[in-house]
Amino acid sequence: MLERLKSIKARYDELTLFLSSPDAMSDQARWRELVKEHASLEEIVAAYDAYMAAQTELAGCKTMLHDADAGMKELIYAEIEELTTKMEELTDSLKLLLLPKDKNDDKNVIIEIRAGTGGEEAALFGADLLRMYQRYAERHGFKYEFLSESLAEMGGLKEAILSVSGKGAYSRMKFESGVHRVQRVPETESQGRIHTSAATVAVMPEAEDVEVDIDPKDLQIDTYRSGGAGGQHVNKTESAIRITHLPTGLVVQCQDERSQHKNREKAMRVLKSRLMELYQNKQAMEESSSRKSMVGSGDRSERIRTYNFPQGRVTDHRINLTLYKLEAFLDGDMDELLDALSLAERAAKLSGETGQV
Repeated sequence: MLERLKSIKARYDELTLFLSSPDAMSDQARWRELVKEHASLEEIVAAYDAYMAAQTELAGCKTMLHDADAGMKELIYAEIEELTTKMEELTDSLKLLLLPKDKNDDKNVIIEIRAGTGGEEAALFGADLLRMYQRYAERHGFKYEFLSESLAEMGGLKEAILSVSGKGAYSRMKFESGVHRVQRVPETESQGRIHTSAATVAVMPEAEDVEVDIDPKDLQIDTYRSGGAGGQHVNKTESAIRITHLPTGLVVQCQDERSQHKNREKAMRVLKSRLMELYQNKQAMEESSSRKSMVGSGDRSERIRTYNFPQGRVTDHRINLTLYKLEAFLDGDMDELLDALSLAERAAKLSGETGQV
């Protein structure tokens, strides 16, 4: 592992020197690529430098033991113990940092939320989840944009498609795919009985144009008049767009904008991301039949989490973690759970790659 780290450190220093030279920006495309590579190595190099500094200090302490008196030896042994613990922690961190990263982690994401079983209560819960993701994005400085939204009565949500952009957006949001279940007493329930309903969430990395090549001949594009609950967004022109990808049967529609051009642009963004997800899942299944990690496969039909209002708890079933902070969680305070999911994913990868580290 240390030889690999030395090589990474040498590459980082080489990039640092080159990027500070006057000629670095002569080729803009290459410059951007090298800046990205430099940034990706920074955390590993910082941890490696800290490890090497601790190793040097430890060697110095051991040398000092030869000439130290009894009182001084006690202090040195305490320092050695502290440095040894620090090096063990840094070793664990470096092992995790050296694991291959998900190539989609730095991408923007598209989040689809749909009301599931439970009628009006499921639609209301869908609206709660949408607000939760909006609040989480705001807390982390991510930008979000509605690509499509279909409202239900009583302030509920039939479905919504949201784009969330920012560094590492996918790495944080990717664990949200699956079925979210809610247990609570609906406002319309006179007997005080707890009802269970659900909403499904799909999280996809947003595709870049170079990643998904769509033949225009494979698309069937239909236009129609937009309309919504209570007459919302009603339009006398055919600005709404429905795009069907004929080879796969995927259908995307968008009617939120007054402009047909903008609706088409948004629909294509969603279609490209769905196609990329489809192709990547197919490739993963072909590469291995056992890629499902302990934090779940990202399958939209997998029940991943329960939000229990009477007990004020949220439970993630993939890692058996329960937090008694439901109100704060729904207000976007999700990091404790998302950090635990990220750690579980990395631990699962580490156990499968120990022989390669």
